[in-house]
Amino acid sequence: MMIEIAEVMSRDEARLCRERLAGAGWRDGRLSAGEVAARVKSNDQLPDVDPVAADLTALVLERVGASPHFIAAALPLRIVPPRFNRYRGGGAYGPHIDNAVFAIPGQTEVVRSDLSATLFLSEPDEYDGGELVLGGERVKLPAGHLILYPSGAVHNVEPVTRGERLAAFFWVQSMVRDAQQRAMLFELDETIQTLRAAGSDDAPVTRLIGLYHNLLRAWADV
Repeated sequence: MMIEIAEVMSRDEARLCRERLAGAGWRDGRLSAGEVAARVKSNDQLPDVDPVAADLTALVLERVGASPHFIAAALPLRIVPPRFNRYRGGGAYGPHIDNAVFAIPGQTEVVRSDLSATLFLSEPDEYDGGELVLGGERVKLPAGHLILYPSGAVHNVEPVTRGERLAAFFWVQSMVRDAQQRAMLFELDETIQTLRAAGSDDAPVTRLIGLYHNLLRAWADV
């Protein structure tokens, strides 16, 4: 199941990110991949220690933390600090599955990857190709939009044949490990928000909110 989170970042903020990344110290993305993944990976990645990465990581974390839709969909417990990649000149990432566990730089804490996220920073008309492909679906979103998808699913990035595709990407350990339970909580939350927006009576909505929190209490792994 993929979930699109619109306007996590404004288009102006995404443009400023592109401008900052233009002069950043990119390196071969295969250096951060395992032996198997490196065989199908052809892109550039920004080192975590790059000063531009530090600034933009803080911005991305601030924006996803302020997105109610992202919080409802992911129910994040821990987030691997965002990283940044660039595809151009035929660069692509063949079919692969993300690692199950990630270390957080400078910490002993590790993060289980329940969900993967890609925040698109380039506008779709700035490059050809570059679609994220998962389960037969092809995703190419406006700058500032984010796609959330299961880390354990096989996915790939199509070759970029014109221009360049810039994105931030990261992994989420959810409070609710089971994907089906997490999906039901997300649907319940969406229903509650729809009823509230329609001005429904407080009592039924309050009961649904109580049900949501009791389910979260039962299922949360914290």
